[in-house]
Amino acid sequence: MNRRTHATLLTGLLLVAATTVGAQQRVGARPTAAEAQRFMEKIEKDLLDLGTRSGRASWVAANFITDDTEELSAQAQTAYSVAVQRYAVEAKRFDDAQLSAPLRRKFLLLKLALVAPPPGNPEEAAEMTRLQVGLEADYGKGTYCRKTAGSKDECLQLPDLEKILRESRDPKALLEAWQGWHTISRPMRPRYARFVELSNKGARELGFSNTGEMWRSAYDMSPQELERELERLWTQVRPFYLQLHAYARTKLGEKYGTQLVPPNGLIPAHLFGNMWAQDWSNVYDVMAPKASNAGGVDISALLAAKQVDAKAMVKYGEGFFTSLGLQKLPETFWQRSLFVKPRDREVVCHASAWDLDTQDDVRLKVCLVPTSEDFIVVHHELGHLYYDLAYKKLPYLFRGGANDSFHEAIGDAVALSITPTYLKQVGLLAEIPPPSGDTALLLRQALDRVAFLPFGLLIDRWRWKVFSGEVSPADYNKAWWELRAKYQGISRPSEATPEDFDPGAKFHVPANTPYTRYFLARILQFQFYRAMCREAGFTGPLYRCSFYGSKEAGRKLEAMLEKGAGQPWQKTLFEMTGERQIDANAMLEYFEPLSKWLEAQNKGTKLGWGQE
Repeated sequence: MNRRTHATLLTGLLLVAATTVGAQQRVGARPTAAEAQRFMEKIEKDLLDLGTRSGRASWVAANFITDDTEELSAQAQTAYSVAVQRYAVEAKRFDDAQLSAPLRRKFLLLKLALVAPPPGNPEEAAEMTRLQVGLEADYGKGTYCRKTAGSKDECLQLPDLEKILRESRDPKALLEAWQGWHTISRPMRPRYARFVELSNKGARELGFSNTGEMWRSAYDMSPQELERELERLWTQVRPFYLQLHAYARTKLGEKYGTQLVPPNGLIPAHLFGNMWAQDWSNVYDVMAPKASNAGGVDISALLAAKQVDAKAMVKYGEGFFTSLGLQKLPETFWQRSLFVKPRDREVVCHASAWDLDTQDDVRLKVCLVPTSEDFIVVHHELGHLYYDLAYKKLPYLFRGGANDSFHEAIGDAVALSITPTYLKQVGLLAEIPPPSGDTALLLRQALDRVAFLPFGLLIDRWRWKVFSGEVSPADYNKAWWELRAKYQGISRPSEATPEDFDPGAKFHVPANTPYTRYFLARILQFQFYRAMCREAGFTGPLYRCSFYGSKEAGRKLEAMLEKGAGQPWQKTLFEMTGERQIDANAMLEYFEPLSKWLEAQNKGTKLGWGQE
């Protein structure tokens, strides 16, 4: 999460932004490649400085939520965004210049550098960034207060409500927790609609029809080609998801009754142990196979038995990467990161990895608890930081993932190696379970990684409709639940009010973080994982592989990370895996034994829910 701007430069940049483009347009001579190179060197120097300053302002705003830190962060983000927007518009004069491939790529990445391009109008640019910072802060401060038997209300924030969803099996308590959190986003809708309007204006000034089209242009292919690729990938994985959904519906129906969980219909969203029904692993106890010796490995219990605290969880994550031959994290990482929710202030608890200076000042911001979910989160987030550290020597605009899904997939590929073998190697597990527990192991993984797929796909499909104007603010919530029914097969657990804005209860919407990257990463991670398992010399069933300790796999990984965004991602993927497109075959190979098992369990059960 990098916010690249600085408050003290705001006024000058805003004024320059309004005047520079016209001055450049008066230059009649065709620019040369040498001029383009000098222009790019200035851009990269300026943006590096602005980005470092912005990162620090944003870090403070996320860790000390006050009106003042919000304003300082908004000013800093505005300064950076306006600078990028100004430079991207100016850069159009080099469109016809004869440039080298790396330089041409830098100009393309400059144009795509912002996920929320501000309008050229200074007042509107400042307004848009204040809206974005305010929406994210509202999410971080989100609180649900309920009446208690005592004299005071009990006020709960997201970690408290998530704990209820994770641990309770009382449907009334689950419903209250779900509804309580979804009240925090109601005030966001009019401001989010205004944010969309301003962001679209900025995107049009860069030559895109709307912000959604700009997002879809960031994958070394046309927006139309990306949409076809997403549909192809969903077609590959959808049959497996339908099997998992049918099995989950049967098990939840047995637990809560078919009045609440219709045998052939949608599953209410509050029953999955996760606020957004994107990860079903917290209800594994409800889903677990009945066969003997099928308990699998409960990482939460292992962490509790060893009294592993938050910092120790991060040490385990670092240890995985260093076992591959990668460097230790900088000492400043341990001094400056946030691992536990403070008791004395509000913070944005959503887990995030921060690269503040594109060099060595990398940090985590996360409110860890010793659970299986957070153990995996640690490995995922450290994947971002090791990527950041690997490409730090590249030019500024190449310091990024080959595409944004690569950044997400690295840590998840490592997390796939959190197998019983790995847990034994690091001393968390005494004995590796027998093969009779393999179904349980795969089911746990599927409840996380496969259950997520339609959710990962639909969020941006909703936003693309919002950005294009196909969905109006009055229909935000209606369109959200139509997509969740179509793709996930879930329903809102209670009737919505006209004020509800349920998309805002998911961090990535108020934070304006594109989400297609997560869908692609869920598939791409299996390709990375299989490639590193092969490099490590593993020959057994794919799901049993751990490449922990393999220097060969580490060299393969680091070679990919060091490429950053300096070349089209298809080339980087081929060098890593031998494959030229993102493909679900590695995922399907991994889950093949579970797929056959689910088909047997679902025999005679209707797949689907009639709205897909």
